[in-house]
This record gives sequence, C-alpha cells and structure tokens, in this order.
Amino acid sequence: MKTANKTIPFNKESDAQTIERIQQRFDILDEMTKACINGDVRAMIVVGPPGVGKSYGVEQQLEKASLMNKLASRAVPYDVVKGAMSAIGLYTKLFNYKEKDNVLVFDDCDSVLQDELSLNIIKAALDSKKTRRICWNTDSYKLRNEGVPDTFEFKGSAIFITNVKFDNIRSKKLQDHLQAVQSRCHYLDLTLDTMRDKLLRIKQIAGTGALFQDYDLNGHQCEEILDFLTENCEKLNEVSLRMALKVADLRKVSETNWRAMAEVTCMKRRAA
Repeated sequence: MKTANKTIPFNKESDAQTIERIQQRFDILDEMTKACINGDVRAMIVVGPPGVGKSYGVEQQLEKASLMNKLASRAVPYDVVKGAMSAIGLYTKLFNYKEKDNVLVFDDCDSVLQDELSLNIIKAALDSKKTRRICWNTDSYKLRNEGVPDTFEFKGSAIFITNVKFDNIRSKKLQDHLQAVQSRCHYLDLTLDTMRDKLLRIKQIAGTGALFQDYDLNGHQCEEILDFLTENCEKLNEVSLRMALKVADLRKVSETNWRAMAEVTCMKRRAA
C-alpha cells in the first residue's frame, strides 16, 4: 500500500490501511470493468480467493450498463461463463460475442486457462494487433451446424475471474501460454492473501450494511457473527463473505443454538 510518498509493507499496515488498500483494489476493479464495457480495455484478469466479492462487482457494473437493453427487451451485450468449457465451446462463445460493445466474463472457468488449444484461441482474441482474427482450422460438424465460420474478427472484451494465481501454475508449458495471455491483459491481484485480509474484507462489507441487508439482524447480532468468524477463523472451512452469510443463516434458524450448528456444519472436521 502507498501512503504519501512511501510504500507500507502489507505486514506493517494498520487495520484501517489494509481496508483502504483492499477498497482501492475493488474500486479499480469497478473502473476497469467499465473500461472493458466501453471497449477502452480489451481484457482483464482478476485474481483473488473465493468468496470475497470478485464476481459481484463485475456483474453489478455489467447490469448497470445493460439496463437500457433490458428495458427495451433487447439482448444484453455480455455473458458470464461459469464452469467447464471446451476449446470449441470457447471459439463459439467468442463468435457470439465478437462485436465491439460485447463483454465476455469467464468466472472460475479455469478449464480455458489450463488447456493449450483454448489458450491459443484466447491469445488470438486478445492480440495487441489492430485486427484480432481467430481461426478454427479443423473441420467441425458443431461449427457448421451452428453457422459459425472457421475464421472471424473478434472486437469484444474479456474478463477472467479466477482464484488461481498464474505464478502458482507448475506446468512450464502452461506457464508460457499464461504469460502470453497475461501480457495481453491488465492483471489485477486483489491482494487478499492472508486470513487477516479476508476478515477485514468481511468487516468492511458488513460495515456498509450490504452484507446482512437481507437479514433482520440488529447491530449487536451482526457483531456476534463477525466475532464468531474472527475467533474461529482457523477452524472454518473457509473465511469468506459466503461463510459469513452461512453463519447468518444459522443465526436466523436458531437464536440460541446457532454457534453449535456452525461448529458442526461450517468447521473442519477434527482428526481422530
């Protein structure tokens, strides 16, 4: 984190400075998403642990930008792809969202980042050249059946949301491809690497009132949930916004027994 003219090491930050650093990253995520929507940025990679709000921020900006399309019953110019995807599925999806105002979001769709053929397609789609032409040089019934040509120009933007840091990929062959992809993209690491970072992110969102807004909880009850997460962070299956909501669900189910329920359903099983 930078303050004035000096950089503060993460392990020297106060809680307020850590929250400021994390909030700055998420503010940049919003701005970069808008830039992708406007076509000013071709591609972005967003890296961070699960359950910290990576996808929510991106999808919120896309929803805002597409409001007029929805009101006019027009197709929205973006799509969010989740789960596994084959190389030919990727090629088809890029064709369907190839225009300048189109945005494709690959949310935890790590199969396209771990397959050489898919990575070659992504490199072509995000090339720095003025014209980005993608080719499929193998005969395919699927493409013919869906009316997808064997070559087309891609003018859209792409956002990759992943929990996997590229530096942690062990395969040298994949690393070379991923470095080539990364060189074509803006790479935003949300820097939520420690337990403390994740807990402060949860408290930050809770402090805005957004985290528990769908729950009939008073301030004291919200604090009880946050304290429970802090006290048991090393035992929980994960520390995330999703976990906070799971505990809130249990708080709603039983005012007296929610802690015991959370210990059984949300914590790692102890070794015998």
